[in-house]
Amino acid sequence: MQVSLGRAGDALVISVIESRLDAAVAITFKDIVRDLTTTEGGPVILDLSRVEFLDSSGLGAIVGVMKLLGTDRPLEIAGLTPSVRKLFRLTRMDTVFKIHDTVPATNDIAAAE
Repeated sequence: MQVSLGRAGDALVISVIESRLDAAVAITFKDIVRDLTTTEGGPVILDLSRVEFLDSSGLGAIVGVMKLLGTDRPLEIAGLTPSVRKLFRLTRMDTVFKIHDTVPATNDIAAAE
């Protein structure tokens, strides 16, 4: 599982560099994001623009990350592909997360695995 990090203003942008976020990588994804967000900070924006397939385990991992961050550090979603957007709509997760149509421009920080 690969991700890259960037900053957009006070937000940390975590870009998923995978085409699938499913049961095979959900736990690793959650662990990586947890490790990357241990410091205090502003909102976290999850860039899913490269994710073409998301299953219930992947969605559960995203919700788990939201819970780990707590209410003081919101998790926002950006760049949903049509199939992933449909899943967010069907599960009503589009009412839980703030969703950005496009990924904000970032200053790259690092890549992580």
